[in-house]
Amino acid sequence: MKNYHIKTLLIAGAVLLLPLSVQAGQKVTYSSNGSDYEGYSATAKGPAKGTVLVIHDWDGLTSYEEKRAEMLAAMGYNAFAVDLYGKGNRPVETGAKKAETGKLYKDRAKMRRLILAGLSEARKSFKGKAIIMGYCFGGAAVLELARSGKATNVAGYATFHGGLKTPKGQSYPKSTAPILIAHGGADKAISMDQVAQLSKELEATGVSYEMQVYSGAPHAFTVIGSPRYRKVADTQSWAAFGGFLKTNLK
Repeated sequence: MKNYHIKTLLIAGAVLLLPLSVQAGQKVTYSSNGSDYEGYSATAKGPAKGTVLVIHDWDGLTSYEEKRAEMLAAMGYNAFAVDLYGKGNRPVETGAKKAETGKLYKDRAKMRRLILAGLSEARKSFKGKAIIMGYCFGGAAVLELARSGKATNVAGYATFHGGLKTPKGQSYPKSTAPILIAHGGADKAISMDQVAQLSKELEATGVSYEMQVYSGAPHAFTVIGSPRYRKVADTQSWAAFGGFLKTNLK
């Protein structure tokens, strides 16, 4: 689903050439509770403007998240793509992907612990404030961490076509950092009712947020090379994210 078929990526309206044979970052093995995980680290080009933690979708950490980390590095941000499945665990079949995400949805404490483990690993190399962002399942994981209030020195959260529903018994602390939600208007997996409900929750709590809805964009509209990819929505949402980074990582 994530094989790249193009060599040109758009970043906030500018064109960045990233040949498929060139990687700006490196794989990093780290541990959590005695198990090995493999993240991907990309260092900013020039003085770093801050750190971005990238959370993968249900495929696990693949070349897609690696490429996004490289795009962020080219924009001047240190980026670390976290692994929530375990080193070498990259499911291919739909059933296997559902099984992996299901395990973490059933054990949200573990989900939060693994995100924080990735953030801790990133901070061994990258200091300062961080923005946590994710795609699809990763977007839901981002909001899980935001609701927990467990992350320190986090300047914001961003979710791209991610799950938005708040589990029973959870809520967003008043101290939650700003949130950016990028959503497809034609998303059949995550309804606009969930978008509206999240808005009500954040308004009631007083959390700062921004919601971007892109007409005609289905679920997973940012996945380059996929039939669901929508170039306009991807470009506009990435530009919105760039502005979010600039505003919150000062």
